[in-house]
Amino acid sequence: MAVPCALITSCAAEFPGEELVKRIIGAEELPADISSGGGARFYPWTIDNKYYSASVHLCVVPNKFLVTGAIAESVQAFLVYFDSTTVSGLDGVSSWLPLVEEWLPEVMILVCDRVSDTGVSRQKAQEWCIKHSFELVELNPEEVPDEDDDFPESTGVKRIVQALNANVWSNVVMKNDMNQGFGFLTALAGANHIIASGRNEAPEASPLAEGSAESSVGTGGDAGNADGWQVDTVADPLLDLDIQELASLTTGEGDLENFERLFSKLKEMKEKAASLPREQRKLHAEKVAKAFWMAIGGDRDEIEGLSSEEDD
Repeated sequence: MAVPCALITSCAAEFPGEELVKRIIGAEELPADISSGGGARFYPWTIDNKYYSASVHLCVVPNKFLVTGAIAESVQAFLVYFDSTTVSGLDGVSSWLPLVEEWLPEVMILVCDRVSDTGVSRQKAQEWCIKHSFELVELNPEEVPDEDDDFPESTGVKRIVQALNANVWSNVVMKNDMNQGFGFLTALAGANHIIASGRNEAPEASPLAEGSAESSVGTGGDAGNADGWQVDTVADPLLDLDIQELASLTTGEGDLENFERLFSKLKEMKEKAASLPREQRKLHAEKVAKAFWMAIGGDRDEIEGLSSEEDD
């Protein structure tokens, strides 16, 4: 099995992809490049949290023409840095979209130093991200979370690391049996990303939800698991991000503070759902309820019959 990779590229000459690698691994120097030439550089990184461990490659590719077939098959996360100080800063990023549309990685993050009113504004960047199912992360945001806030949101590199930890990598090694919540939340977050086309394709299944005997990130099939439990998902990038944030919260320490943050996030999602049309609101509530039940270790059999269709 090929080692999965997080493909990292930069569309800004003053910020090479290697700089993002150093920030992700928290080191001033890069680890040894284990590539065998060809333009792409591979830096090994081990993700180790309370739920699982996984060995991945942080693969830095200067441009899309250096992406080989082997790299394309192993991409499970895509991070792209852009220059937000120029109006055309997103043009280079958009050139990657045809490839990203083929890969459909679970994690897709648009990175910049800070949005700029004279270049790419926050509104423009967020609209682009919503359209293409990316998450926007500013390394040095102008507005930082209030220190007095009981539940501050993660920003910068910390948020990138959280998102990478929340992904279920194809070579994941689970640490114990207390992984149902994490696996199911990531399954919900793993809906098939719709890239600027509006087509309604069936969402992909998270392999962890299909069974722990053979974990691998699939590229197709119905959303479900070995027990036949179907997971209904919708092509809603904002909901995907919310579920991913819930998943990242479950990777934290099992203390009161983390539990309170989880409840706070669920409340926020409920408030968002209040503005949705009736049918979408029912689907949204169903996903939130299932996600939280599994996050606290609930028995999946007890909510197997939970479906909005029963109310019709």
